[in-house]
Order: sequence, then structure tokens, then C-alpha cells
Amino acid sequence: MSDSIVIQKPALASRLVLLYHGVGARPESMMTLGRWLADNLDRAMVVAVAAPFHFDMGEGLQWFSIHGVNESNRLERISVAMPRFVESVYAWQKQANVGPENTAIIGFSQGAIMALSSTQLISDALAKQVVSLSGRFALEPQHKPEGSSVHFLHGKADQVIPVRFAEQGHSWLEALGASSTLDTFDGLAHSINHEESVRLLEILQG
Repeated sequence: MSDSIVIQKPALASRLVLLYHGVGARPESMMTLGRWLADNLDRAMVVAVAAPFHFDMGEGLQWFSIHGVNESNRLERISVAMPRFVESVYAWQKQANVGPENTAIIGFSQGAIMALSSTQLISDALAKQVVSLSGRFALEPQHKPEGSSVHFLHGKADQVIPVRFAEQGHSWLEALGASSTLDTFDGLAHSINHEESVRLLEILQG
């Protein structure tokens, strides 16, 4: 938690917004989005959370290694990292003095993969809202996330994690009867733009 950045901490928080960055990045990469949300969400504690491990292919941090990652071994790597992810959510909820019903988890890329995977690997809901920005499920979900709505926001020009993964994840959740939304953005690559940020704010205010 020491590398995480508390963007806003009200004296009495009514909600908690946790931002999880992508692989090879740092919490600073989520600062622009975090400040935008903090400025528009009254009494929200907003935190850019640091991944726990050094990126093994360069600068930055990671939840799991992407060296040699494939469809067969991705979930295993996620499962190993998941206890640390859950621990981070609980620790910030304790600091903010809020529960899952007033928590939003927003992940970008690998952060989104961890957030989405938590809805399948953890029996109790960690957050009311789980938002995937340019993310994907590791495998097809097998059960409806209880107590959480899931939201996919994805650029149509994403070359790193193609938009079809978001479309597929949304379809899978709908088939399970889960609460899920999908928004795609023309011309947006593997990044976050203002249009996407505005839609994210609408989701959190909904």
C-alpha cells in the first residue's frame, strides 16, 4: 500500500473508489482519471492502488507476469495474485470505513483483469460496482457475480486487448443473468479518454 496514492480523503467518506493500473505502469498513471472522479464525487475517498510486484519485463509494477502468458496459464497466475488484490480492497475499505456496498473497483488493462477475475474467484462481493477499462475475463465466468454490477468500457481501436473481449465478457454475464453494461468508443486505443471518463462517472453516479 505504500506506493499507492490517496487522491482524495474526506474527513467522513461516504464511498470508496479504487483505481487499479495496468501492467508495467504505476499508480500515477491513474491520477488524471482519479482527480476527475474526485472532483465530481462528493465525499468519495479515491485511491490509485499500486500493484505489489515489480514488472519483470521493464519499469513499473505488475500483479502477475505477462512473460509467456497465454490462455492456458493466465488464470493460474491471476489466482496466485488474487489474495493480495483482495487484501488491498479490504485494507482501503478499513481506512475509508466503508463496506463493499459503497465501494467501486475500477481497473485498467491488467487491473481490470484482476477486478473481473475477483467476481469469479471470491465468493463475497468486494464492491457494488466493478468496472473494466480495456480489460477482459481470463476465462468464461461460471456464475453470476452476487452483489456486484459489472461494467465494460473499451476502445474500438484497442490493439492490446481487442474490444471483442469486452463484448464477449458482457455477453457471458448477460447469459448468467448478471447486471452488466457495455460501452465502446470509436477511435479509442488502449487508453482512457475524456469521453470514457464521462461515461464512467455516469455509471458511478447511477
